[in-house]
Amino acid sequence: MKKNLLLLVGLAFMCSAYAQEVQDALRYSLSEIQGTARYRALSGAFGALGGDMSAVSSNPAGSAVFVSSQASFSLSSLNITNDTKFFNGVNSNSNSEFDIHQAGAAFVFANNNSNSPWRKFTLGIAYDKLNNFNTNWFANGVNTNSVDNYFLNYAQGLRLDEISAFPGESIADAYADIGSVFGYGHQQAFLGYESYILEPETGDDANSVYFSNIAPGDFNQEYNYAATGYNGKFTFNFATQYEDNLYLGLNLNSHFVNYERSTYFFEGNSNEASLIQEVGFENNLYTVGSGFSFQLGGILKLTPELRMGLSYDSPTWLSLEEETTQYIATVRNEGGSAITQVINPNVVNLFPKYRLQTPGKITGSFAYIFKDKGLISFYYSHKDFSNIKFKPTSDMYFTSLNNQMGNTLKSASTYRVGGEYRYKQFSFRGGYRFEESPYKDKTTIGDLTGYSLGLGYNFGNTKLDLTYDSFNRETQYQFFNTGLTDSVSIDSKNSNITLSLSFNL
Repeated sequence: MKKNLLLLVGLAFMCSAYAQEVQDALRYSLSEIQGTARYRALSGAFGALGGDMSAVSSNPAGSAVFVSSQASFSLSSLNITNDTKFFNGVNSNSNSEFDIHQAGAAFVFANNNSNSPWRKFTLGIAYDKLNNFNTNWFANGVNTNSVDNYFLNYAQGLRLDEISAFPGESIADAYADIGSVFGYGHQQAFLGYESYILEPETGDDANSVYFSNIAPGDFNQEYNYAATGYNGKFTFNFATQYEDNLYLGLNLNSHFVNYERSTYFFEGNSNEASLIQEVGFENNLYTVGSGFSFQLGGILKLTPELRMGLSYDSPTWLSLEEETTQYIATVRNEGGSAITQVINPNVVNLFPKYRLQTPGKITGSFAYIFKDKGLISFYYSHKDFSNIKFKPTSDMYFTSLNNQMGNTLKSASTYRVGGEYRYKQFSFRGGYRFEESPYKDKTTIGDLTGYSLGLGYNFGNTKLDLTYDSFNRETQYQFFNTGLTDSVSIDSKNSNITLSLSFNL
């Protein structure tokens, strides 16, 4: 039946081939504090300050604060430690990397017409990494819930001839045809059936009821997670100064996404009457995409010492493409003999291109300048994560997913405070930030807290800055989206050492 329907029904079932989840949307909607060492030293509390290339990414009016043309680039050493807890299993993993995560320049053009209220304008271009996806962790523990529920949830109600290979048909051909005609869910049921995890109630093609060959009891489970990639943007900036107290700016941002994830799940049991004793299940995801956003901002000098900043970040409109591969192997006990069943289709699932709209953001900031002695700055932003949208919204699966995000996600606020004290050519800096969870339950992704310390030295036309910053966030991660939905608790600590060089052009 699959073969006969392939050409006629393949396009009609295209929408059912999506496999996106809420975590995919949040991955590209959250961003970290990257940027120059000075910017990170104040924990990103730069909305009313300007005069820094990374401040321009927060408030596009910031480049108009420059007195002369500037350029900067930044290097960082990142360490990520993930402590995991899954039932009785406790583990810790860490990884480190070195990266160039920021570079940019702003060119200042003074207005020689002394009668004009427009004092100057600036043009800038910058690269900023918004989020680093490189991380890995391991979890293990003893569970009473088996992975068989994952495959059962997908299989129940599906015809046997829709989730199985025809006589003489290769695993690769069957897996590819089922994905093309019926979609991702049928492929999962296929893997469960062909690996002997699932048993049909009857052997006829119309059968739609299945039971498990894994007996109830205790299950030793392990999960390996490894991800690489980043979310970044190129910014084209225009800003101007009006009279002595007002700065206005616009950013046009070109976004790019590259993400790769590999997970491997293992389950073993010695339960009496269990045909299947071991399961190994590997899933790989690769995502690339691009997008666009814009920012508007202004900075107003209320007094020579007090400044106020206000900016608006539009939603980011992303276009994404994904591909996946899967592999499963089981060991079953038949008559006292261990038989290994390997289902490795070696097929790349190419999913239809889709669009994602991340939420916009409004930011307000205040800063007080103590002449040449230093400053203190406060930053507040508001972002409504329930406004995330998968598109096209006419797609039934995306409609359901958007409704789910509307019910589980919420508005979240971010608070940042930073200060700087100057002594001769030295600058001493520190900051603190707090970001609310985007989830209503506050446990799937918890609140974030971070702090920063920095030191700078001014050589005159050149400045060298060094910063250490760190943040913690706890999350709950489900191995699978259905069936085996028990969560592993992850306590992540990110520590960064950043070195920046900035100079007059």
